Amino acid sequence: MFKHALLESVKAGVADPARAALPLHARVQRAVRQLILDGALEAGRPLPASRALARSLGVSRDTVEAAYGQLHAEGFIERRVGRGSAVSARARGLGARAPAGRPSAHPGEARLSRRGAALFQGGGVRDFVAPRAFAPGVPEVRAFPLATWERLERQVLKAHGAAALLHSPPQGMEALRRAIAAYVNLERGARATPERVLVLTSSQQALSLCATVLLDAGERIVVEDPMYHGARKAFEAAGLACVPVPLDAEGMRVDLLQQAAPLARAVFLTPSHQFPSGATLSLDRRLAAIEWARQQQAWIIEDDYDSEFHYAGRPTACVQGLDPHERTVYIGTFTKSLFPGLRIGYMVLPPPLVAPMTVARTLLDGHSAPIPQLTLARFIEGGHFGAHVRTMRAVYAERRDALARLVRQHLAGLVEPRVPDGGLQMPCVLVCGVPEREAVDAARRAGIDLLGLTALHASPGGHEAGFLMGFAAHAPGELEVAVRRLARVLRALAR
Repeated sequence: MFKHALLESVKAGVADPARAALPLHARVQRAVRQLILDGALEAGRPLPASRALARSLGVSRDTVEAAYGQLHAEGFIERRVGRGSAVSARARGLGARAPAGRPSAHPGEARLSRRGAALFQGGGVRDFVAPRAFAPGVPEVRAFPLATWERLERQVLKAHGAAALLHSPPQGMEALRRAIAAYVNLERGARATPERVLVLTSSQQALSLCATVLLDAGERIVVEDPMYHGARKAFEAAGLACVPVPLDAEGMRVDLLQQAAPLARAVFLTPSHQFPSGATLSLDRRLAAIEWARQQQAWIIEDDYDSEFHYAGRPTACVQGLDPHERTVYIGTFTKSLFPGLRIGYMVLPPPLVAPMTVARTLLDGHSAPIPQLTLARFIEGGHFGAHVRTMRAVYAERRDALARLVRQHLAGLVEPRVPDGGLQMPCVLVCGVPEREAVDAARRAGIDLLGLTALHASPGGHEAGFLMGFAAHAPGELEVAVRRLARVLRALAR
């Protein structure tokens, strides 16, 4: 018969709330199996007769018989006529393994590859899932024309039927590639055709593809300093050496490219709206970067992540449209211009890169979902995308101005705003002596999401402390409440 302690363990396993949805016989089976996996029931150990165990557990004999039958089928126990049931000899050694369902007491001891360890230690890229106050890069979704989107989605299902439920081609649905090409040619001055567009799930996926397809581990890529943290993490995860080049009011100091990295194979730029400074790369520097790439036979990776939202005239034409040498990879996304849950980004590629990038993409996720692609194509072609962007551009400009006014009013002496010409967030410099990390952590505890500036630098030390304050997702009244709360946090730290 079971020892009392083992019987109590089975009872506890049967009563485990995590198994409450399972049939009773399955709960008994899982409880006994766990004792075998834990080593509490060793190989050869006799099990009580089904009638006796049923009486002890207060269940029917059929319940225990069903549990024993499943354990026997899985190889955990042996059942022999006239000799009862016993733990299978094949279960020998199972007790040495960690109990199923329980994490290791020391998860850091898990053996990872050097690449896996670097990915884990790098922390990944943290998305601001909930639109808490000042989360950078988060658009306003409450104003999105859901009724229009729903109508277009119904049209897609009616037109395509069950075909819309199949795989998309890995390069993306032709209708969407056609709509994207027409849009970037008209609005961004690009030189695109549908054949050169690769539809992806995000700009982050595009950056990872560029890092692994265009360069080998150990090779150098020139980056802006400071820069978008997701790009740097993608490059470092691929084993690339990031060479930082500083910025000024006109963007990256392109004149330093040759000096900083004479053997670099690529340069990463956010020319329309530099992240995080908000600077726009001047035309002469764009042309200089194109000439550098031609001479070096290097690549320009152009991340045009939020150029739709430029508040002082039209944004400058993209680098890709200016490059006659086909050395520029153009990356765009609908995450910020429409809504984060859409998960559609894209690349406009030089013709020789289309096939290699498409094949590489199939190793990541195969394809993007067809229904959102086809709906987005209709949304763009019907003029709804342009109308939505124009509406939100005016909304975001008002919110940017409101945040600048509120910062000057309530955070004077604590924070100095750097009002950008575009984008969804405002860089702010700490002038009160409070350490950046303390300010960001204290704000997070108060329900406010800030992104520190110093961590965005690839070069060491000597950088201005501060943070990015997102303004797009909140109305002026909501911004005022959050600014007042942040003022209380910073003043408490500054005492």
